[in-house]
Amino acid sequence: MNSAFSLLGVEFTLNRFPIRQNETLQAWDASDEYLIEHAQNALPPEGSRVLILNDSFGALSCWFANKGYAVTLVSDSYIAHEAARQNLNHNGLGDIQHLDCLAPLPEDTALVLLRLPKSLRLLTWQLSKLSRDLPEGIPVTGAAKVRDIHTSTLKLVEDYLAPCTTSLAKKKSRLVFCDTAKSSKSLPETTSFPVPEFNMMLHNHANVFAGQKLDIAAYLMLPHIPQNAGFKHIIDLGCGNGVLAIQAARLNPQAKVTCVDESFMAVASAKLNMQNDLGSGVNAEWTANDCLTGFDANSADLILCNPPFHQQHAVTDHIAWQMFRDAKRVLNKGGKFLVIGNRHLGYHVKLKRLFGSSRVIASNAKFVIIEANK
Repeated sequence: MNSAFSLLGVEFTLNRFPIRQNETLQAWDASDEYLIEHAQNALPPEGSRVLILNDSFGALSCWFANKGYAVTLVSDSYIAHEAARQNLNHNGLGDIQHLDCLAPLPEDTALVLLRLPKSLRLLTWQLSKLSRDLPEGIPVTGAAKVRDIHTSTLKLVEDYLAPCTTSLAKKKSRLVFCDTAKSSKSLPETTSFPVPEFNMMLHNHANVFAGQKLDIAAYLMLPHIPQNAGFKHIIDLGCGNGVLAIQAARLNPQAKVTCVDESFMAVASAKLNMQNDLGSGVNAEWTANDCLTGFDANSADLILCNPPFHQQHAVTDHIAWQMFRDAKRVLNKGGKFLVIGNRHLGYHVKLKRLFGSSRVIASNAKFVIIEANK
């Protein structure tokens, strides 16, 4: 796949993260190019702060850092931040300021570039943050595929910022133009809902999957979490709001539970929910990470996993593959790996290939739970 990014006389080598052999996807798209081309015509003074939201792999961050701007990257994705760091370093550009989506935004921002996220709830949160944290009148340029910018999208932007206009379509992408403004709308830090069947109350930050109710995959998985007095370390890989980790900790109070997700908002939600349910002294850790990179081999007795099958807007199974390989490395001999996924994804084939055997322990019309042992 092409890694040579060239635009307006600037050239970089840009890679997705983590770097894979035989990569088929590139680290930028037409919306990134359109944003840069437009911004080139109305740049703030050199050295000003450019606030970039949702830069997938660092293309925007690299371009503006190269131009001498103070760049702040805001993203909920650990992967996106690491990709930007590696691409900046590879191109000799040093580092920039990195913020997650819950952090206050820098008030000295001169220009906002917004890659409209796939999640409408995350977009609403970010628009609310722009309205609350920044002064009025800061130029904002958003970008997305034409198919993802609807009349309702523009109305949402105007609910929190100033009236907006749009560009013509170019390479199936479109820009949205407006300025920051103060909105009378308020947005709660989290959404909350009960799970009465398991006596839980869950709180979700904006970018956490299933924000209004517990998803059916989790409902299927919860009764099948094992209880074993010999478990010392349990990992919830792709933890989301931590619902599986809560149940695992309830059943195995002697075990340390580690929640891992690439979403900072998911990790924050899991921590909030576990501490609310089990107390602030619960034996647990919460970390944003690239799957189980950096975890010690042979260090866990049980790993629970509900893998994603997309990265940003791209549908892909390479994240699931990485999770499965990491789980095999990190599990102790005899350790259990429980995976839930859609039937059509064929995870049992992948797990049998890696672990030598696997079995379906529960299923419904849409999902299967598969157990593999190391």
